[in-house]
Amino acid sequence: MTSLFDYREQESPSGMRPLADRMRPEKLEDLAGQPHVTGPDSLLRSALEKGTLFSMILWGPPGCGKTTLARILAGMTGAAYVQISAVLSGVKEIREVVEAARRRRGEFQKDTILFVDEVHRFNKSQQDAFLPHVESGLVTLIGATTENPSFEVIPALMSRCRLIVLNPVPEEAVRQVLLRALADTEKGLGKMGLEIEPEALAHLAALADGDVRTALNNLEAAALLRPAGTGVTITLAGVEQALDKKALLYDKSGEEHYNLISALHKSLRGSDPDAAVYWLERMLSGGEDPFYILRRMVRFASEDIGNADPSALGVTLNAMEAYRFLGSPEGDLAIVQAAVYLATAPKSNSLYTMHGEIKRVVKQTGYLPVPKHIRNAPTNLMKDLGYGKGYKYAHDFKEAFVPQDYLPEKLAGSLFYHPTQRGYEKTVKERLDKWRALKKRYRENEKKGAPDDRDQTPE
Repeated sequence: MTSLFDYREQESPSGMRPLADRMRPEKLEDLAGQPHVTGPDSLLRSALEKGTLFSMILWGPPGCGKTTLARILAGMTGAAYVQISAVLSGVKEIREVVEAARRRRGEFQKDTILFVDEVHRFNKSQQDAFLPHVESGLVTLIGATTENPSFEVIPALMSRCRLIVLNPVPEEAVRQVLLRALADTEKGLGKMGLEIEPEALAHLAALADGDVRTALNNLEAAALLRPAGTGVTITLAGVEQALDKKALLYDKSGEEHYNLISALHKSLRGSDPDAAVYWLERMLSGGEDPFYILRRMVRFASEDIGNADPSALGVTLNAMEAYRFLGSPEGDLAIVQAAVYLATAPKSNSLYTMHGEIKRVVKQTGYLPVPKHIRNAPTNLMKDLGYGKGYKYAHDFKEAFVPQDYLPEKLAGSLFYHPTQRGYEKTVKERLDKWRALKKRYRENEKKGAPDDRDQTPE
């Protein structure tokens, strides 16, 4: 008996299905904008060629092709494809899917690919229900998530799956998908004989923000809601009217969108509130999505200000919530307020450079073991193995600081964070310099075999 959760049972007739669903690629090479996943030298290609498809977690933004990729893999392997949503399903449904997979293998020698959309929505017990069946190979799990799986998916399940990261689809790739949909006479809009202005095509691709599904849905709306008298051409004005989204003032090369956000970012970094608000208003009046601007400003608060003014991040997030509450035009002033605050705040890129350096070190050194003295030791066995031995509880010492190493042994003594003398970071630097000097002295005494001169006196 076919599983209740087999996606193919839920499909609508092709004429009733949205364009985005009709235009789903059926071959790996047709998946847009993910060459690192689908290319000839990719891990996925290699596994398919060897017939050793593995369980995986697909992590990426909406509309980047997670569901489509899962279906393509099922088609290429000949496995049964079963799709469930973590929002609507629980342990009971998981057990039913597993039982159906067991029958399918026993009666038909057919494998099962189980696609779980929004897998991060499953709680721990629901995720635990997958473990033995993923490990035994009864089901090949493909979980899809827009959230960081290292936070949302339990480690036991992550260790049994490969992480495949999908990226937002580049605008050029989105444009090619839209043109293909306009030309396709079988599944697309080709029978309508439509043409599209380059400006309209660029606007649709930019509005999608890397989401192919959104791009195709918007194209379908623009095609069906063309203003009277526009004939078979989809115009920029027609797209604006159909979607109620005014286009930005693109130049001939389509770069004005990026020029404006670059001008805003550099004006903020250059501490020029007048220029910053000028470019901000240029973007708002040009029809830019205010949340796109706010997302960039939130990033700026950490990248270019950081701990020089820790309040900058909160101010910008509050502006985002104020705009969400008020909308335009009332909420525009909250964005202006945040922009002026960011422009006039002390600047530091110490967090940005620190993060980049640590990412490089992690990539170079791999996953070094956690030092035993800072490992968790909830059981006697762990304590017998030395977990937690020698750990000094900071609050037992004056100023709640005690010199001890927290990095892996191979990296002991490494310094990544170099605060500036600007804003609040000057205070951070003074405090950190003092602590680092104490730790350096302790480490040097330890090498010499000198007595431990840490202040052991509790506060």
